[in-house]
Amino acid sequence: MKKIIYALTFIFTIIGNSQEIKFGKISKEYLQEKFYPKDSTANAAYLFKERKTFYRFNKNKGFQIVNEYHLRVKIYNKEGFDNANFNLVYYKPESGEKEKITSIKGYTFNLDENQKVSKTKLTSQSIFDEKLSKYRSVKKITMPNIQEGAIIDLQYKHTSPYRTNIDDLKFQYSIPVKKLQVKVEIPEWFVFNKISKGYFGISPKTSVKEGRISFSQRVRTNTRTAVGSTTSSEVENQNIDLKYNVDEYNANYIPALDSREPYISNINNYYGGIKYELSVIKYPNSQIKTFTNTWENVSKKIYDSKRFGDELEKTKYFRDDLANILTTAKGDVQKTLAIFEFVKSKIKWNNYNGKYSDEGTKKAYKNGAGNAADINLILTAMLREAGLGANPVLVSTRNHGIPLYPTFDGFNYVVCYVEFTDGKTMLLDATEKYSMPNVLPMRALNWNGRKVTKEGYSEWINLNSPKHSAETNTLKVKLDSEGSVTGLLRTKEDYLNAMLGRIRYNHLKEEDVITNLEERYNIEIENFRVNNKENPFKSYNKMIKFNSDDLVEGINGKLLINPLLFFTERTNPFKSEERTFPVDYGSAWKETNNVSIQLPEGYKPEFLPEQFAIGLPENLGFFKFKVSKNGNTINVSSIIQINTPVIAPNYYSSLKEFYSKVVAKQTEKIVLVKG
Repeated sequence: MKKIIYALTFIFTIIGNSQEIKFGKISKEYLQEKFYPKDSTANAAYLFKERKTFYRFNKNKGFQIVNEYHLRVKIYNKEGFDNANFNLVYYKPESGEKEKITSIKGYTFNLDENQKVSKTKLTSQSIFDEKLSKYRSVKKITMPNIQEGAIIDLQYKHTSPYRTNIDDLKFQYSIPVKKLQVKVEIPEWFVFNKISKGYFGISPKTSVKEGRISFSQRVRTNTRTAVGSTTSSEVENQNIDLKYNVDEYNANYIPALDSREPYISNINNYYGGIKYELSVIKYPNSQIKTFTNTWENVSKKIYDSKRFGDELEKTKYFRDDLANILTTAKGDVQKTLAIFEFVKSKIKWNNYNGKYSDEGTKKAYKNGAGNAADINLILTAMLREAGLGANPVLVSTRNHGIPLYPTFDGFNYVVCYVEFTDGKTMLLDATEKYSMPNVLPMRALNWNGRKVTKEGYSEWINLNSPKHSAETNTLKVKLDSEGSVTGLLRTKEDYLNAMLGRIRYNHLKEEDVITNLEERYNIEIENFRVNNKENPFKSYNKMIKFNSDDLVEGINGKLLINPLLFFTERTNPFKSEERTFPVDYGSAWKETNNVSIQLPEGYKPEFLPEQFAIGLPENLGFFKFKVSKNGNTINVSSIIQINTPVIAPNYYSSLKEFYSKVVAKQTEKIVLVKG
C-alpha cells in the first residue's frame, strides 16, 4: 500500500465551513473603536485569529502538513505599533527538506480625514527572508501605513514536509484575542496525543469526517501473440476511503498574557495551547509503528546517535594536549578545573546552541570554534580520558522553553556534569569565557537537565547554582552644607552576578563603562578601577570615586537624602493584581548595601528611618533594614535576599506586598537640620 500511495497522482479536497469573517472586508465600526472593550489598557488586539491545519498529498514528496492562517489585528495606539510586524520562523536547513511560507497577502485599513475607509496593500518590498541559523529562517513582514486605530488583515500559508510534526496550537498571546478559530484535520492513519500547555485551555469539539482519496496509476500489460508480444498501458483510477479526525477549538475574548511582566524566563512556556505528539502511524495493510517516548528512551537515542555518543569516543585528536595539562594538575578537582579552563580558551563558542555536534568535535577542536554540543562534548571526552566521572547533560535553554513531555525537540543544548569519588559534583559549561563551576550561563539556567551515560542510564539534574548570586556595595559619602556629595563606592559581585558583570562590561571601553555608570547613578566619576576583570574564580570588584550635586534635596534649610542614595528601590517591579505564571530570577540572590554618610559640620539628624525587617512565606526570602548614628556619621544597612530561583504564582501577592514594603522603607528620607 505504501508503494502504491507514493506513486500516485493524488486528488485531495478539503471542504470547509464558510467563513463568517472574510479576508479583506472590514467593518467601519471596528476602525472607529478607540479601545478594546474587555481591556481598555490593551495597545492592540486580535479581532480574529484563525488557523486551519490539514494534510495534503504531493505525488513527489508524499504527505505534507499545511497550516493556513488568517489574522486580523486592531492597533489602538502608538504603543501597539510593534504588533504590525510579524516574524514567521520556519525550518529551512542548508540541506534536506525545507518548510515554506507562501501565499502571503495583507492589507492595512484606516479611516481618512473624511472618515472613509482607506485600504493599503502589503507589497513584496515589505517582506524579507532572514537566516537565523543553519536550520531556521524567519520571514519578516512589515505592514504598511500603520496609524493609531488601524486594522491589519493578513493571510499566509505554512507548508511542512514533516508529516509527523504538527506545530503547537497557541490560544493565548501578549495581546487579547476577540475571536479564535482553530481547526485540525488528521487522517486516521496518524494518531496523536494531545497535551495541554499553559494556563488557558479550550475543550475541543471533536468529530469524524468521511473522506476519499482519488488517485490514478499507469498499468502496463504484456500480451502474447503468434509473432511475439506487445506491451500496452492504460491509466487506472482508484479510490481509497478513509476517515479524518477533526478537532475544533473556538473561543471568544481570550485575555492577554502580558510579556512585559518582570522576571519571566520565556513567556512561551505559559501561553495556553495544545501540543500534538505523534503516538501511532497505522497505514492500511502495514505494520503499526508506535512513537510514544519516555525520557529514558529519548535520552538514550540521543546518546546513541553518531553526532553525540560517537563523538565522545573520539580522543586521539586531543591526547597530546591533555597529557601536557595533566603534568601540572594534581588531584581530581585540579585536573577538572585545568581541563575546563583549557577547553574554554581552546574553542570559541560560535553562538549556536545544539544537542548534536555540528561538523564533528575533531574539526571544532582543530578550527577553534564550535556549537554548544561540540564544546561541551569535547570537555566531557577530555575529562573521561583523564579518568574523571564526567557525563553530558541535555538542556533546554531558557529561550527554547521548558520540556514538559518526552520529545527529542525538548533539548537544544549540552553541558557537562562531573561526579567525584567523595560524592561532590560539578556542573560545567565551557561555551562561556567567564563561566565558573556550578554556575551556568543564564541561557542554560532552565530548571533541570537530563544526565545521560554510556550505559544508557539517565536522570534529571538540578541546573541551579547552590550559591546565591551576590552583590555587596560599600558606599562611603561625605555631605557638605550645600548638599553636594563626594564618595567612594566599592562593589563586590560573586557567582552569577560576577559572570553577568564581566559579560556586560568587559567588552566595553572604559569610557563607555564610566558613562553607563554615571547615567545609571546620576553621578560624576573622578576615578574608576576594576579588579579581577578576567578571572572568573574571583569576585568581580569595581571601585568608583565620584561626586554629585543631585543626590540631596534642600528644603527650607533642611537636607533630605535617601538612606541608600542611588541604590534605593524606588518602584515596585510587580504591577499586576495577579499572576498566573512563576517569577523566575534565574538564581537565588542576595543584595547587600552598606552606606556610611558623614554629615556636614553643624548638622544633626531630625529624622532617621526606623529599623525594619520582613520575611516571605516558606523561607523564600527576607528584607532587613537598619539605620544608626555614630558620632557625626549615619550608618545604613540594607539586605534583600531571595532563597530560590523561582517563586510559584501562588506566592505572587505575598511577593508583591514584600516589594511594596521594601520600596516604602528604602524611600523614607533622612532629614538633616542645623544643630
